Amino acid sequence: MTNDELKWDLSQLVEVDDPDFISERLKAAVKASEEFRQRYRGKVIRFNGKRVCELLDEADKLSLEFEGYFKYANLMYSADMNQPVAKRLYDNMNSALMGVQQNRAFVEIELGKLLQKNPKLVDDPALVEYRHKLERIRRKIPHMLTEEQEQLVIAKDKNGVDSWEQLQGDWLATRTFEIEIGGKKKTLPYGEIIALYENPDREVRKRAHQIVYSHLGEDHILWSAAVRAICSDHLEVCKMRRWPSPMTQSLIANDVDEETIDALMKTIEKNVAAYRNWLRLKAKTLGLEKLGNWDIYAPLPNVPESKFTWTDSRGVVGSAYTDFDSESGDWIGEMYNRRHLDAEVRNGKRSGAFCSTWQKGKSAYVLQSFNGTMGDVYTQAHELGHALHAYLCTRAQKPSNCEFGSCVAETGSIFGELLLTEKLLARAKTKQEKQVILATVCNEFGEAAFQVSTRVWFETMMYEAIEKGQYLDGEKVSELWVKARDKMYGASVDWLPEMKWWWTFKLHFYMSNYRYYNYPYVYAQLFVYAMYRLYKEQGKKFVPRLKSLLAAGSSKSPRELAAEIGFDITKEEFWQKGIDQFAEFVGMFEKTL
Repeated sequence: MTNDELKWDLSQLVEVDDPDFISERLKAAVKASEEFRQRYRGKVIRFNGKRVCELLDEADKLSLEFEGYFKYANLMYSADMNQPVAKRLYDNMNSALMGVQQNRAFVEIELGKLLQKNPKLVDDPALVEYRHKLERIRRKIPHMLTEEQEQLVIAKDKNGVDSWEQLQGDWLATRTFEIEIGGKKKTLPYGEIIALYENPDREVRKRAHQIVYSHLGEDHILWSAAVRAICSDHLEVCKMRRWPSPMTQSLIANDVDEETIDALMKTIEKNVAAYRNWLRLKAKTLGLEKLGNWDIYAPLPNVPESKFTWTDSRGVVGSAYTDFDSESGDWIGEMYNRRHLDAEVRNGKRSGAFCSTWQKGKSAYVLQSFNGTMGDVYTQAHELGHALHAYLCTRAQKPSNCEFGSCVAETGSIFGELLLTEKLLARAKTKQEKQVILATVCNEFGEAAFQVSTRVWFETMMYEAIEKGQYLDGEKVSELWVKARDKMYGASVDWLPEMKWWWTFKLHFYMSNYRYYNYPYVYAQLFVYAMYRLYKEQGKKFVPRLKSLLAAGSSKSPRELAAEIGFDITKEEFWQKGIDQFAEFVGMFEKTL
């Protein structure tokens, strides 16, 4: 394995891999959007179905033409936020994106007016492929602003809440942390020190948490200013757009409804005991009376550390997808062969992991920091599940129908984790090996379903506090975070005092114009676990059903997609199926003890 195998090749996105050329093409994208605006603005109100189709087709064509340049600049910056050229390109990209968005702001506004005038247009045979896109626009109509207002919002965001989001990412990417391990002092970037959270030495885990969060807490004035500004801005936009609640924006963006999310979150709240039971069982396995927060993701005792090379990881993840479906396995192999993954650990790299769809290339790019832990292998399987979604959707749909909300977006990724689990369990030779795998699954579900739910409660608490006139300084935000956290964990975990600053590092709280980022993870976790139970019953007959769901993209609502496989997502009884599958994994773990 060469070092290049751990770095992605972004040159495939553009015909000339040169920053100056890319900057010029970004300017050309703005010019093309201006010409598009001149051709169509003010005319849409008179369009029939055929003309609307022409408008949307041309918009998609323009998006594909310039997609590579925007993606190149964005991914280059994510890979190294410290690189001057990457910073310049990223700034150019944001300026160009603002221009394009402003020039295209009229499209949904004028389509909204047309749909108000002619609601039956969504049933026009010429628009069959765009039907659900138009239904989603129709849902936005009561909350639309004038074109001038929309342009002003875009402009104020670039140097306002968007800058707070960028600052949070830049700041974290440049942090280093000094820690002593085995008598030697090391200076580690964030992406490397968090690997110590799974170190077999309990004191090392504890010290890593103390160091990271005490350092982050030192900058609480910065973090609280950022989160306060973003949340306050959102509440003002809610008034401006007449959104009835701070969650309305995300419900529309994710194409779901309040009834569904209420049923989901009530199911979680009723089942906190299931998560606490897992935490107590893990404490017993570790020989502890109670877990410390630094033990939640601890490796199991008396089990050889599971270390994976890049080759190992590629082999087991690739075969997990291939065993499920040979076509899917071929696409996953292509991601590696074409160097569409960036896994090298380095300072300046964006924290976390993500998958970015490349529509024109009918492919995707994945970023992660690979330290060789089992958690990293699961992250790889997760992000490549997103890539599979991208491969299927871009081959079946127009670009406008690949704009799926986060609830649907997590489907392929979490299912990929379960395919990996099956593969690892099948090749496990001892009870200890099975314990490690099942503990990983239970930890992952615990975080994505239960711990993430605390973030939903936390965000609601922040909006309520602001609306009551309370000032969100660092201590107040921490107070709210601890309250939300304790609602989930109760007395099942002991927390370090420094953990009150946990909220400072989580990118999701700082994402401008994307509030309530977190409940889609809860949705997807329970949805996929319920779907996995169906897969176990149907076997290979289920494969085309999943591929059909992923290929549909955003051409259907999550409720429609669920109904096609027999699920009613508005009922708590459905969501309970996901909890039951989690409980089954916990039971499997307990049997190995």
